[in-house]
Order: sequence, then structure tokens, then C-alpha cells
Amino acid sequence: MMKLLFYFVLYPISILPLQLLYALFYPFYLLITYIIKYRKKVTSENIECSFPEWTPSQKHHLYKQYQHHLTHIAAEMLKMLTISRKNLKKRYYCSNPELLNQLYHQGKSVILVSSHYNNWEWMVLALDSMFEHHGIGVGKANSNKEFERLINKARTRYGTEVVFADHVRETFEQYITTNTPCAYMMLSDQSPNNLKKAYYTTFLNQDSAMIYGAEYFAKKYDFPVFYYQVIKDKPGYYHVELELITDQPLNTVYGEITEKYVQLLEKTIKNQPQYWLWSHRRWKNRGKPRPTLDPKP
Repeated sequence: MMKLLFYFVLYPISILPLQLLYALFYPFYLLITYIIKYRKKVTSENIECSFPEWTPSQKHHLYKQYQHHLTHIAAEMLKMLTISRKNLKKRYYCSNPELLNQLYHQGKSVILVSSHYNNWEWMVLALDSMFEHHGIGVGKANSNKEFERLINKARTRYGTEVVFADHVRETFEQYITTNTPCAYMMLSDQSPNNLKKAYYTTFLNQDSAMIYGAEYFAKKYDFPVFYYQVIKDKPGYYHVELELITDQPLNTVYGEITEKYVQLLEKTIKNQPQYWLWSHRRWKNRGKPRPTLDPKP
């Protein structure tokens, strides 16, 4: 059933121009905002706790901006299924790829950390073409295996490899053995599955458990770490800006890399908050005591 939906419904629709897809998805904005009110409680609570100093009208305005952005992201994710490499390069590029490419020529792999901010799916699709490194997106497995197989076929058609958290170690070891410089893309803003292996800090005005994996692997393999910010130039057009967090992870103390990332991410979100994924349950354990930590993914 899922295969039929992909090939006979989603794929044909995704061929349409992106501006037309935006128009087709506009009724969904009205639906999720005013009728079914998709995850309104979670979204509103996240906004309320993150910006307690804002007025109710400011918070409601952000809520509506976010819902509109969410429908644009849905249209762009659909377009991902058939967008050409040429069109993708025009719409999604890195403004300073030389920061990574010079490390490639030194034979060094890197870790790229960011969040579900603006269009993260196109980053997966473009990653291997964007830099000289072999691009690898690290993610969570989907419970629907048929959907996972179909969407990963689309994500990886331009060379990016997708691996899941339970196979990350083997992937690192594999490419170290073959001396293949890789760029590992890690989205580190979702709620950690194992709170004992999280890094705790203050993020968006709240006590927050952050995924520690990027820092752990950077220190284990001595890989430089970069923050990448996805900036929306206009609907359907983005550019990525890289910022070095550290090129000497072994010289950092526990939490230093993650803390720097958190500061950069918070700055990005506060600058244009409507582009972050507010409907995700990022503070599932809000108000609960911290567990005893064991930062070993």
C-alpha cells in the first residue's frame, strides 16, 4: 500500500513546480491551524516556556508563522522525491565549503551538527554533492520500514549515505579503515532516547537534555566539529553557513563542544524562531530530576 502511495500519488504530484505545491498545500495550513489544530498544545507550550517575556499576541503570531512554515516544509519534502540535482544545487548550497574541503585534502573527516531548522531534508539530499567529503546523514530509524526504505531511496540518490544511530560506530570504523574522509551530519536538537547519556544545559530558557553523541564521537575519533546554519533566502531557496566549533576536540573538556553548539543554535532560533520545529516534544521530561549521567552512547 505504501509503495502504491509513493509511486502513483506522491511521486507524480512532486513533479509539479514548487510554487504550485506551495499553493496546493495552503489549505493544509488552514486545516492544521484553525480546524484540527495540529499539536497546538505542544507547540504553544514550547513557545510559552522559551519566550516567557513575550506578549500573548507575539506568541500567537509565532505559532501561525510556524504553522505556515510547516506546510512549506511539507511541500519541499514532497518535492525532494523528484527534484533534479541541478535544481537542488541552485536552491540549496553552502556559502563557505572551503572550510570543509581543505580538511578533505588533509584526509580528515568532520562532524556537522545542527537542528531541525529550516529544510533539513534537502541537506541530507545535497550533502554528498555539497562538499568533497563523502556525505553521511545520521538519523533515527522509522517504525514503518517500508516507508523508511522508500524515503531513503529518494534521500540517497545523489550519493549521500544514511545510517541509523545503532550502526554509527561500525560506519565510523569502516571509513577510518578505508581512509575515506566523511562529513557526518548529525541533528542534535531532538529529545534523547537515553537521558543518562545526555548533556544537560539551559537551552531556550529551560533545563534541557541535549544529545551528546556528536561530542562523544568527535572526541573518540578526533574529528573537527562544525555548526551549520541553514538560512532561508526566500521560499524554496536556502544557503548553508559553516562555523567551526573546534578542530581540536581532544583538547576540550566534557560538554564544551555541546555547549558551544547549544549557544549557536539558540542564537539561530532567536533570530528567526518561526523556522524551528516547535511541534516536536523536546522537553518530554520538563520538571523531572536529572538522572545519573553516563555519557557513553
